[in-house]
Amino acid sequence: MWPYVQINNLNQMQGPVTEVERHLLFIGSAASNTGKLLSLNTQSDFDQLLGAADSELKANLLAARDNAGQNWTAAAYVLPTDKPWLDAAREAQQTQSFEGIVVLGQAWDTASLNAAHALNQELIAKWGRWQFMLLAVPGITNEQDWPAYEASLAALQEGIKADSIGLVPMLWPNLIGVYAGRLCNRAVSIADSPCRVKTGALVGLGNKPQDKDGIPLPLATLQTLEQNRYSVPMWYPDYDGLYWADGRTLDVEGGDYQVIENLRIAYKVARRTRIRAIARIGDRAFNSTPGSTAAAITYFGKDLREMAKATTINGQPFPGDIASPKDGDISIQWTAKNLVSVYVVVRTVDCPKGITVNIMLDLSLNNAEG
Repeated sequence: MWPYVQINNLNQMQGPVTEVERHLLFIGSAASNTGKLLSLNTQSDFDQLLGAADSELKANLLAARDNAGQNWTAAAYVLPTDKPWLDAAREAQQTQSFEGIVVLGQAWDTASLNAAHALNQELIAKWGRWQFMLLAVPGITNEQDWPAYEASLAALQEGIKADSIGLVPMLWPNLIGVYAGRLCNRAVSIADSPCRVKTGALVGLGNKPQDKDGIPLPLATLQTLEQNRYSVPMWYPDYDGLYWADGRTLDVEGGDYQVIENLRIAYKVARRTRIRAIARIGDRAFNSTPGSTAAAITYFGKDLREMAKATTINGQPFPGDIASPKDGDISIQWTAKNLVSVYVVVRTVDCPKGITVNIMLDLSLNNAEG
């Protein structure tokens, strides 16, 4: 045999995965660059890109930027009047990947809401991309009072099961941009609820809207809309600032994905696990032997362990996206000689959305001084 040396560099797939979290696609109309997909960041000149005139798209992009803060990025598709927004969303996939899609300026009914959810499923099937949809629902009209508006929105979402969809009533003209920016704020994780007060007050909202009778938006109306699965702002009496309520989706009662933070976590795990699974196709090192199974469990659990990393600074804990995985959270089952199923359990971290404080007096004489 002729002596030789061969060196092979083996890729163990230990590197990072490109992050799409906090990068959203906005679809709406503007005066300039119609039919184009624009890449945006905090330095973008919106007057130059979208025209000097006011537009719903520009107002909501500015609101998103201001509420997201540092290192914000987004993309905007300037929609022609004769083009369905669904086609614009499909076209944008050829250039960039997104965590979610924000849709402006559309009229919604049961069929169009279901079509938006169908697009979510299409993007998963065709591109392997899990993207939530935030849809701007028209605000109150000059002919409506608050009870009529509540009734119309309750009827709109009735009977729809679409856990990828979040509805935002445009009670302020830039409200969905405010919400989208809050979801993209890098001071918190994607696992944090938009109701987190510590994130800060909402930025850029004007005066409260009024109905046809001149009555300012009541807090009770926002509570009713939230109970009907709308994502809305709120405020606390005697506490300055406007904040957000829960990030609701159109999941069913009792569903796991009724709030957007649960959906975002599941989608992130799906994106990361898909990349890991692709890298193991046809690899005979991944087999049904005990040693290979143990190695595969470690391999598929890497993203969970990274997402669970927590930090404590000056005694203040900053939890990871998820709770640390436990033994058995990843299991592997061979269903045929060439087919394997991987089961992954993702555990969320507890989060207080309602706090009850109980106060008691101690009037016993034993506590008296002297």
